[in-house]
Amino acid sequence: MTPKKILFVCLGNICRSPAAEGVMRSLVEEARLENMIEIDSAGTGRYHIGELPDRRMRMAARRRGIELTHHCRQVETDDFSRFDLIVAMDESNYRNLREMSPSVDGDRRIVRMSEWFGTSNRRMHSYVPDPYYEGAEGFELVLDLLQDACQNLLNELIQPHSEK
Repeated sequence: MTPKKILFVCLGNICRSPAAEGVMRSLVEEARLENMIEIDSAGTGRYHIGELPDRRMRMAARRRGIELTHHCRQVETDDFSRFDLIVAMDESNYRNLREMSPSVDGDRRIVRMSEWFGTSNRRMHSYVPDPYYEGAEGFELVLDLLQDACQNLLNELIQPHSEK
């Protein structure tokens, strides 16, 4: 079986998208599905290329047992054919990705992270907020939202396989 390839995207690739990558990687490893799901992250902007994720996000993730070791990169044209799902953290990045997409096929791969929010999170949030200018509680909220959404996304990805 060909692995499902997922790219998580935010603006700078230093807070939300590397956190989503780390959360999803942790869930995939826990479920022992590394051979079925490949994960990466990128930013629509080029502000932090080559840097590690924001120190505050790394610390918040580490408290949950998740290490964020990704080095920031910008979305590339090839990503629109390389990845099955390109997951935008908010509406602004969703629009930017749509503008960057080179084809209708690439457009079809772009989705919003909020599509996998559970019912309680969906009532209160329509996107993953940027914690960059927030305090510690902003990073915790982002991780809470990502853990919920990534678990729901993983469940959706493996459901057809668990029925066999």
